[in-house]
Amino acid sequence: MWQELYRELGPRGLQIVTVAMDTEGAEAARPWVEAAQPAHPSLVDRAHVVGELFGITNVPSGVWIDESGAIVRPPETAYPRRPNYQDQEVPPNASAADAAAIAEVKKLRTEAEKYVSALRDWVEHGARSRYALAPEEVLRRSRPRPVAEARAAAHFELGQHLHRLGRAEDAVRHFREAYRLQPENWTYKRQAWNLLGPDQTPLAVYGGDWLTDVREIGAENYYPPLEM
Repeated sequence: MWQELYRELGPRGLQIVTVAMDTEGAEAARPWVEAAQPAHPSLVDRAHVVGELFGITNVPSGVWIDESGAIVRPPETAYPRRPNYQDQEVPPNASAADAAAIAEVKKLRTEAEKYVSALRDWVEHGARSRYALAPEEVLRRSRPRPVAEARAAAHFELGQHLHRLGRAEDAVRHFREAYRLQPENWTYKRQAWNLLGPDQTPLAVYGGDWLTDVREIGAENYYPPLEM
């Protein structure tokens, strides 16, 4: 989807850089990158540094940066078009859990049309676009980092390091603590879930999984509304 948008807006000056945040690095991200066949830079962030620096807690998120390197929109939900998965039908042979997950996915707020309309306006008008925010507004909208979230980041980093060392049980302990300290950080959750062994389930190890946690907060709150 981003490649389609890049074909349209790249000739008019928009540079798109996509970043996969995945502890297991290029090998984990490669199939998705190769399937997309991007002509724009497509990077892999093993340490989740992008999420830490910009305050990204869910994907897909977009950050707008102008020609001078200044952020003009901090992270927000960024869908370049309505995702196909929101229109999928429940297969006849779907399990009860899969059918429930599909039902929740259909409730997610994605607002792709609104996002892309604003992006096109920015490409057209640059700093004069009403969607390019003043520095003080960027700061107002940027996520603060209270002590609990700083501790969550430290535990998540330790969990990644221990996982790379092959110390899976120790890694889980730190991922669980990051999960507890910042429960709204879906990038932490998603990564921890993906690193579990084949015989483990997120619900058993962490006390939650995507469907359980989304139901708890309400699917309509999974992505916050765009503040345009």
